[in-house]
Amino acid sequence: MSRRLTPTILRFDSLPSTNTEAARQAALGAPEGLCVVAREQTAGRGRRERPWVSPKDAGLYLSVVLRPALGARDWPLITLAAALAARDALLEACGLEADIKWPNDLLAGGRKLCGILAETAEGARGAAVVVGVGVNLTRGSLPPELLDTATSVEEQTGRAPGAEALLEALTRALARRYGALHARGGAAETLRAWEAHSTYARGRRVRVALAGETFEGVTRGLEADGALRVETSTGQVRVVRAGDVTAVRRVKGDE
Repeated sequence: MSRRLTPTILRFDSLPSTNTEAARQAALGAPEGLCVVAREQTAGRGRRERPWVSPKDAGLYLSVVLRPALGARDWPLITLAAALAARDALLEACGLEADIKWPNDLLAGGRKLCGILAETAEGARGAAVVVGVGVNLTRGSLPPELLDTATSVEEQTGRAPGAEALLEALTRALARRYGALHARGGAAETLRAWEAHSTYARGRRVRVALAGETFEGVTRGLEADGALRVETSTGQVRVVRAGDVTAVRRVKGDE
């Protein structure tokens, strides 16, 4: 089964959070494909309620309402598909090739360029998924305390990108990757594509921070539901479905 996503843009000058507004719209019955875009967010957030700094006209801040016709096990793959779409769009519109870090960050030069946050919303029309994408476009998008860990398209390419061109490329890419996820064999293809475009998928030594512990190991690919497989020094393969993953060092020749 394939599924065609037709984006409709709803623009705001300023919002506390595009995800919050998109979730509100979804609860009121907004159709699939509604995209909420804001020039700034005053209370932008990422995973685990971490703040996402969102100065006016310094980034692309977008959230889209999705109503997937997928089994519950495949819903986590929407985040992977969104990361692939953001990577596609950055390459098309900005000529920038980004790396994908599990589960939902895009990196350039080893620093965070883009974050993705997927949340569920309930309403009269049933459950929806709201996918938020935030891209740092200009150097002004980053406060001094984040300069060591985050970057922008402008810093990586040497030029300020066109926000509208990136928005158009992103909505096209989201439609393409979301449609591919719904096609026959789409889950397996999404997993394969994610692994192909992420240096974190296999053979990467990482540190995993969970709610109650931290451990290190080498990544061994993804589970069918998008969870990350990490092999510890004892040979045990642990499956990570929630947590923070950071690179320790690359393991040469360890594939």
